[in-house]
Amino acid sequence: MSFTIPIKEMSFEEKMQTMETIWDDLCHSKNSIEPPSWHKDILIDRERGLKEGTEELVDWDAAKRLIKKEIE
Repeated sequence: MSFTIPIKEMSFEEKMQTMETIWDDLCHSKNSIEPPSWHKDILIDRERGLKEGTEELVDWDAAKRLIKKEIE
């Protein structure tokens, strides 16, 4: 299947919603893709940081707000 999305005509909010929809679909796909090996190293480092208290968890909605604030 092939189709075209009018990306240049979409608002920022429409683009973000489209990306979130695609990402959500990929995350729930039965044909999931294995992450690269370097990603496991990053996750191990972050887990270590959580245990040592040098990293903290951020709610996904709060993270999206922070990201949006940084790019605006």
